[in-house]
Amino acid sequence: MSRSKEFDVNEVLDKAMILFWEQGYEKTSMSDLVTHMGIHRRSLYDTFGDKHSLFLQAITRYMGKVQANLTSEIKPSQTATEALYAIFQFMVTDQEDLPSGCLLVNSVTELAARDAEVNAKSIESFKGTEDMLEQIILWGQQDGEFTTKQSAKELAEYLHTVSIGIRVMGRSSVDKAKLLHIVDVSIDLLKS
Repeated sequence: MSRSKEFDVNEVLDKAMILFWEQGYEKTSMSDLVTHMGIHRRSLYDTFGDKHSLFLQAITRYMGKVQANLTSEIKPSQTATEALYAIFQFMVTDQEDLPSGCLLVNSVTELAARDAEVNAKSIESFKGTEDMLEQIILWGQQDGEFTTKQSAKELAEYLHTVSIGIRVMGRSSVDKAKLLHIVDVSIDLLKS
């Protein structure tokens, strides 16, 4: 007869996600995870599998949370420009109680070159972000806010690259005002 779990799976997964985000994959040991998650080693293995499986589950959870947060930043009453500013504002400042940077971007720079599963997750996430940006840019192009000299797809790829750079810079002590200025310049470049 199996015992019922004495913990909330999503709650402890969130704890693992934060630890991986703070320390990175390589630096995080199983002992660190057990301590930080507040569960027994056996429960960790039974519920999440090995460290790599847990890491992939943490990335998936992170991707879902970020997508939900970014989507919630877009309001029907906004202009496309306002929607882009809201998304970038979220990326730069609205996560001050969380580790710096972006778990996914951090993981890509640490592991994607040698971990096919992390690479695949990053490509999936990056495509989702680019698709969202492309839809906003199309909206802005249709309303005359943004240039049509480049396709919405090209401009989305450009803005996504800027967003990755901002999240990498966010890992350092770069002033948030500088990052917000980069956002201003980037969005101004889209104007028609």
